[in-house]
Amino acid sequence: MEEEPVGKAQHSCSICMEPMAPTEAHRGGSGCAHAFCRACLSGHVRAKVEAGAAVVRCPGVSCAGALDPELCRAALPADLFVRWCGALCESMFLGVRRTYCPFPDCSEMMVADDDGGGVSEGSVTQSECQVCRRLFCAHCAVPWHAGVSCAEFAQLGAGERGREDLLLVEAARECKWKRCPRCRFYVEKSHGCLHITCRTTLGFCGD
Repeated sequence: MEEEPVGKAQHSCSICMEPMAPTEAHRGGSGCAHAFCRACLSGHVRAKVEAGAAVVRCPGVSCAGALDPELCRAALPADLFVRWCGALCESMFLGVRRTYCPFPDCSEMMVADDDGGGVSEGSVTQSECQVCRRLFCAHCAVPWHAGVSCAEFAQLGAGERGREDLLLVEAARECKWKRCPRCRFYVEKSHGCLHITCRTTLGFCGD
C-alpha cells in the first residue's frame, strides 16, 4: 500500500531554495512577496549590517525592496535586531553633527545644537541628556564642569578633572591664585612686586 503524503510545503526559501512550512516562512518587507527561512534571513541581515549597511535590501532576484526590521524581528537574534535598528537610527543623522552622553551607563546619541566651530564668548555649552537627565558639557564631551570654563578645563590634566579639582580651580580664580608652570601648585601673592617665587611643602620649586 502506498503512503499518501501528509502535506506539501507551500513555500521555498528565496535564498537556499529549500522547502518551508508556511509557519516557518519569514517575509521581510511589506511590499515584497519573497519568503525566507530563519537561518538564511538572519545570515543575510547580519552580513549586511556587519558590512556597514543600514538599509538591508531583499536578496530576491530582481527585487529592490527594503526589509523591515519589525517584520524580520522574529527571525533575528536580539543582539542583531538591536544593532540593525541602531544603524538605521544613525543613518538618519548623516551630515548632522552628533554628540553622545559622556556617562558610560548611558551614552545616548543626540544631535548637537552648534555647528562644531568651537566655543565663542557667551555661547552655552551646558546640555542635558534626554534619557538620563544628567548635565554635561557639549563642547568638552564630559560631565558638566560647573564654575570652570571650557578653556580652563582643557588645561587640566587627566587626573585633575574630578569634582574636588574643579572646585579648587573655581576657588583659585576667585582668590586670584596663580599656578606654577613647573610643579602645577597654586601660589598666592601676599605682598611685594609682581614676581612670585613658588615654594611648595617640599621646598623651593625655583620658578
